[in-house]
Amino acid sequence: MIELTHEDSLRLNVLLANPVQAIRIDESKMIVYGLSEQGDAKIQLHPTCRDEQYLRRVRELISGHILGSPGGYPVYLKRWTRMGQTKDDSLEQLLKLGEPEAVVAVVHATGLTPELARRAWWAMPFDSNNARSMLLHKTIVLSEIGPLLAKHLVEYLPFEEEATDIIESVRLVLQPDLVDAQTRQQLWLKGRTKTAYLVGFLETQPDNLPNPLPARSDVENIQTHLASLAAQDHQLAQQIIKITSASGQTFLETCERVLQKPANQDIVNAIFEVMARYFVSVRPIHYDNDDMNILSLMERASESCATCQDTASRERREILNIIPEMAPTIKAMLVLSGLQYSILRPIFSRTDAIGSLMRKKLLPVTGPILEQLAILCGKK
Repeated sequence: MIELTHEDSLRLNVLLANPVQAIRIDESKMIVYGLSEQGDAKIQLHPTCRDEQYLRRVRELISGHILGSPGGYPVYLKRWTRMGQTKDDSLEQLLKLGEPEAVVAVVHATGLTPELARRAWWAMPFDSNNARSMLLHKTIVLSEIGPLLAKHLVEYLPFEEEATDIIESVRLVLQPDLVDAQTRQQLWLKGRTKTAYLVGFLETQPDNLPNPLPARSDVENIQTHLASLAAQDHQLAQQIIKITSASGQTFLETCERVLQKPANQDIVNAIFEVMARYFVSVRPIHYDNDDMNILSLMERASESCATCQDTASRERREILNIIPEMAPTIKAMLVLSGLQYSILRPIFSRTDAIGSLMRKKLLPVTGPILEQLAILCGKK
């Protein structure tokens, strides 16, 4: 059986006998670090066999002291711990095991606190997945460590390869009080070349995007005629006023930029979800199925404007009686409210193309959607 050297065993036991808050093991340098209220402790290991075998013995000693079992953290529970199902009363102990997967369990736990987040970031620093997970907690966002995690995500963004990770990082750092105005503007400008950045803005701040555009040319006429309806919680009137305002026009133009040049399928899926969520208040009930394609969606939008098959029809009639020329705007809103994956399925189920080839294959879908955006922007 492999034994630790007397020096390593003694120093590890001294470390564990004190109120240690977290333990980190640098496997490349064979160093064990301990975090306490007094600062960091450092133990240089002296392996007498292969490093991985020696580290296994080190972790057995640590686990035996912390958990009362040399078995260590059950890594096979990875699936559950990443779903946030770790018991809150064991989180402090998990950070003392020197196991990266145990740290991941802590940052995904529903009981994560700012203090545990601080220790977890020390135990496994500069891990973007962990930073994103922790910033999902409002208590962490509002704590002192929130801006520190956001700063890391911003600095690491140029090295992210997955569009979903870029979108999520931008979305999370744009939460209130995490980054300053200059950083926010820099992230916005990066959207010129990487539309994933813009999707992050659209998800977090759809009504407060940088560099707002002018309102639609007929906004004053619309506000004058629909103000009384909007004041009565008339959702369609409220949505029309919203999209013709400066913030609404900026939202629509940003969606157009993303849809004109998405890099991959993840971005297309994300922008569909963003637009559908933005117009959810006017989405007809009979859209709730998983079978619509772009043609049937356009047909349903036309029928919804022409018929009176649901309660929202009353709202449409009231507006069209006041401003008949709003018919194309209402239809365009209904189209965008119905965007879902089934619209993309006929194309994405047959190809995994990205870039310009994907955009070419998507033209039968993106063409009509861009046309609806142009209508809402008053360009048609």
